[in-house]
Amino acid sequence: MTRPVVDAGFRLLNRVHRSVVTATRGRVGAAAFGMPVVELRTVGRVSGRTRSTMLTVPVVDGERLVLVASKGGDDRDPDWYRNLVARGDVTIVRAGASTHMRARVATPDEAAALWPRIEASYRPYAGYRRRAHREIPLVICEPAPDA
Repeated sequence: MTRPVVDAGFRLLNRVHRSVVTATRGRVGAAAFGMPVVELRTVGRVSGRTRSTMLTVPVVDGERLVLVASKGGDDRDPDWYRNLVARGDVTIVRAGASTHMRARVATPDEAAALWPRIEASYRPYAGYRRRAHREIPLVICEPAPDA
């Protein structure tokens, strides 16, 4: 498949998923593949507009959430990842509650410690890592100091 088709598929899936979660007030779609689902809101690095994407969270440590910028094993980083690298302030909507968070890329040591937990929560991540011709970034989201 060509990249525009894949990208359009990701956008459509995201729109449908968000609509289902919103319409059912989280009764449907709040989890996927055994992982909680969150809505990540970033500020577009070019547009400055709020951008939203639905993501699974393979690791939850209290209020700390770990996101995987895999884009299904694509060679490119997802747009949401590039947005939060440009500006680390994000909003996470989880179970209907919005939390202002600070997002940062995991250090190599943190990533090495997290990958076994991530792959244990969802085995296909290992395949994404093999398929991608890049190091898949892990993003750690923690409550912002002002939250």
